[in-house]
Amino acid sequence: MPGIDECLLTVMALPGARGAAVVDWTSGLPLGTIGAAVSGDHEATAADTAELARMAAEQLTLTAPDDTADTATGADVGAGSGTGVAQPADTAAREAPPVTLPVEDVIVTARDGYHLLRYVETAFDSSVLLHLWLDRREGNLALARLRLGELARALVLD
Repeated sequence: MPGIDECLLTVMALPGARGAAVVDWTSGLPLGTIGAAVSGDHEATAADTAELARMAAEQLTLTAPDDTADTATGADVGAGSGTGVAQPADTAAREAPPVTLPVEDVIVTARDGYHLLRYVETAFDSSVLLHLWLDRREGNLALARLRLGELARALVLD
């Protein structure tokens, strides 16, 4: 199972990859970066990416009605810490499977590229995402989305 560095190196091997980051979307801090940053500044890009991710995850109107409740806790996804992530009710629930977010990924289409934001589900709080900046002419959006999903499931966070 890859850690952050191995995950980012794998992402950059995708055709058309310009830059990538692992971001804590609740704080906006980059946990790891590689390649170019959209704005030239990885920290600013991570903060902007986190803002977009929070907005998408907290808007329950973007999800199907059945996706608004966490099946493990029965709580509304928007309840708890205000991050849009359901919080476990007790210690036993914290050892349960990862928290399921209402949004799987976000794709932003720009004139010269794509930005893929893939939420990483974890057992603790699911506040991490993978951000890939993909060149529009050289990249394959479908392949990148599938590969990012595989990496998000395999990513090990220490």
